[in-house]
Amino acid sequence: MFALTNVLRDYPWGSATAIAELLGTEPGGGPEAELWMGAHPDSPSVARTPEGPVALDALIAAQPDAMVGADVVASFGARLPFLAKLLAADRALSLQVHPTLARARQRFADEEAAGVARDAAGRNYKDDNHKPEMLYALTPFEALCGFRPCADAAVLFQAVADAITEAGAQVPELLKLVTTTLAQPMAEPMVIRSAFEALIGGAEASRELVELAAASLARQDTEGGLDAALRTVVELSRQYPGDPGVLISLLLNRVSLQPGQAMYLPAGNIHAYLSGLGVEVMASSDNVLRGGLTGKHVDVPELLATVDFSSTEVPLVPPRTTGLGQQVWEPPFAEFALQRVELAPDGEPVPLVQNGPLLVLAVSGAVLLDSPRGDMVLPRGGSAFVPAVENPVMVHPHVDAAGQTSVVFAVTVAG
Repeated sequence: MFALTNVLRDYPWGSATAIAELLGTEPGGGPEAELWMGAHPDSPSVARTPEGPVALDALIAAQPDAMVGADVVASFGARLPFLAKLLAADRALSLQVHPTLARARQRFADEEAAGVARDAAGRNYKDDNHKPEMLYALTPFEALCGFRPCADAAVLFQAVADAITEAGAQVPELLKLVTTTLAQPMAEPMVIRSAFEALIGGAEASRELVELAAASLARQDTEGGLDAALRTVVELSRQYPGDPGVLISLLLNRVSLQPGQAMYLPAGNIHAYLSGLGVEVMASSDNVLRGGLTGKHVDVPELLATVDFSSTEVPLVPPRTTGLGQQVWEPPFAEFALQRVELAPDGEPVPLVQNGPLLVLAVSGAVLLDSPRGDMVLPRGGSAFVPAVENPVMVHPHVDAAGQTSVVFAVTVAG
């Protein structure tokens, strides 16, 4: 087992305190948006070994069968197939979508062949992997996820038109177009795509419509009476003035996760995290195609070719309970499963679900990780990489928990 030092990313949308409060560390004084735990080459964790600190991707590459297991190597190559993050959002992240594995491989190869620098602002694909995700809420967590049915979206856009009329302004042609489009008797994905394209391609007309819509809705929200989706327009407009993603949000499901709930995000699912603290687990990739709520590069043709325009219910993941205070979330992806173990101070040890390698993070109390090859005390805020050869691993409450309930999260490959 190897204790880890992880990379903290300071994106401007991050909370200044949420991750530090969870882990019992001192805040750094600026935004602390994402704590990366894994072996992605852009920000690999560093393992403490007897020979000194070693980047986790290099450690795995040197002994792949021992570190991740022969079965994992056969399925995913000589690398850790998942990446875990603590994500703390004080304001909205970009509206985004992730590609299929086939598209990621092809487009990454295309950009490599074209000589596009991997850190170029206009580059779309940072690696050759897909990025299916799951988000587990540690606090109340707000998000946009997937498209709502056309009929529901039409009601919201009509409410925007009514608010503009009540404010004494003329309803812009772009809004009329979107509202009319959503009522068309065509296949729903075609209708949603047409409305989406009109908004994202509207340029100055979109910017003006966003500003007018937000101002008109804000006039109606003096007593907090707006629908949550309409209030989101007002809130997002304050964060990203004139951005087409503000009104695209009305095409999407508005999601409020409670602590302990999780949702998964397959390829093609357009989404945006709005606020909250969560554990995010994904295939090990950083491929993001943005569609709004950002000042970064937006490649509209590539975005349109990647988005799944079908309407969908929010894809929640119910946990499986194994007993002894252990829950497991298993989304329909081969790369990862997430587990949470809660241990009373005098509780029995719990065997961690382990299919190959494990990443373990303690968020409350202290625990003892025990395998046939050794053991390790993991304090609150500590994390560890457990190689495939150290199986099975038991997690015990530790005397350092001082009477506290201990909570750990662990990520492994899906069974």
